[in-house]
Amino acid sequence: MDYEARAREVLDVEIEGLQNVRAAIGDSFSRAATLMLDCLDQKGKIVVSGVGKNLHIAEKLSATLASTGATSVVLHPTQAMHGDLGILSRGDVLLALSYSGASEELLKILPVVQRLGIPIVGMTAEPESELARCSTEVLSVAVEREACPFNMAPTTSTTATLALGDALAMVLLDARGFRKEDYALLHPAGAIGRTLLLHVSDIMRTGERLACVVETANVESALFAMTQARAGSVAVVDAGNKVLGIFTDGDLRRHVARADLLTLPIRDLMTVDPFSVNPDQLAVNVLKIYEDHAIDDLLVVDDDGCLVGAIDIQDLPKLKIL
Repeated sequence: MDYEARAREVLDVEIEGLQNVRAAIGDSFSRAATLMLDCLDQKGKIVVSGVGKNLHIAEKLSATLASTGATSVVLHPTQAMHGDLGILSRGDVLLALSYSGASEELLKILPVVQRLGIPIVGMTAEPESELARCSTEVLSVAVEREACPFNMAPTTSTTATLALGDALAMVLLDARGFRKEDYALLHPAGAIGRTLLLHVSDIMRTGERLACVVETANVESALFAMTQARAGSVAVVDAGNKVLGIFTDGDLRRHVARADLLTLPIRDLMTVDPFSVNPDQLAVNVLKIYEDHAIDDLLVVDDDGCLVGAIDIQDLPKLKIL
């Protein structure tokens, strides 16, 4: 058996399924999104429910919604019949997942949901199913076939349901003006959150950890400043503390063969007009500069171009930013 060829076949089947779901998106999607937006605007929540594999998809979709600013919880249909229906409140929206539209456990909770006047958005492949008939809006997740050779194990269908749910979540994100800063507030423990919440002033080197010399200093003095600060570079400034350039470990290696290296003026070997950032910028901007320009050291200057700090890439892992 050619494992690689088989893997590609599976992915081809799932891609075909996603294309079908994409083609089926219509007015019902816009109406469903509007229902959810109205719900969230009224401080309601999106309750996601499903059975079997779709319960796992429900958990993922609810987590995606919650992490992108849309209040959401998961409702286990079986547990719902034993008290968890209290999760639902007037003003909520139920996002019900069932490929067949006939999942018995899910159908049992629908009459109660309807009595509460809670809108139901059904994601199903069967427009004539019981779930579809009970739903306020129906979103099609119909696919031609499962990737399973027996056309039985939920594969393409669950991928389609997940992808359409992601599409809903991203539409809600855009419609509500959710920003990167908002995302960071919901992910304070992760690297993304740290880079979006922290400012340059929070991570820069200052004081004894900031290597700096005036333009009249020689290379020996610059190396001493770098060693004292345990830094990979030294900022070069004028008498008024305005940044003129930077001298790095890389610059040292490029000139190390020169016999008179230590006595040379640092201004003759420095890199002029180095990349810099403002202390009020977000830390995420630092990562972008590092990635775009393949540098390891970045100076921090105020609005007048005066040195206030430096950022050494070796510090970022310690700050759990990289």
